[in-house]
Amino acid sequence: MRALLDTNILIHREAPVVVRQNIGILFNWLDRLRYEKCVHPMSIEEIEQHEDEGVRRSFAAKVASYRILKSPAPIMPEVQALSDELDLNENDRNDTRVLNELYADRVDLLITEDRGIARKADRLGIEDRIFTIDTFLEKVVAENPELVEYKVLSVKKSLFGHTNLADPFFDSLRGEYPDFDK
Repeated sequence: MRALLDTNILIHREAPVVVRQNIGILFNWLDRLRYEKCVHPMSIEEIEQHEDEGVRRSFAAKVASYRILKSPAPIMPEVQALSDELDLNENDRNDTRVLNELYADRVDLLITEDRGIARKADRLGIEDRIFTIDTFLEKVVAENPELVEYKVLSVKKSLFGHTNLADPFFDSLRGEYPDFDK
């Protein structure tokens, strides 16, 4: 699976100050599920122009950990029509170029915190492949419950028939449910 990471996700990841606490969890899941972390060349250009020199230096040192899309897809006619209608500035057009990679099926999904991209995706009918950090985490946890590390006491799986229902552990349930013992 190829996940295209929008510029804002890259900045969250590489910024010296953590803005989104779950950015590390996102990257942990991407790694555990062996997603290929893709970056549009335009995102690299945007980050190279970032006002914070620390972000620029940090990203330059870490760019090798991402798969850079070497040949961006030609703008699809439907995407171009949407761009002509909605895009007001260079940033809007850059967002459209990123979205075009998803529309052209060059990547499987796009992770972004940009609501404008999400609205465009909705208009293009690909909203089910656009995720924020939180919605992506919800998706992968729901699809991979066996990989979730819960912080609970040690639990042993056994057949219900082997459970001692007379144990005091069940007293509260017995009090709440009159037919519990049945």
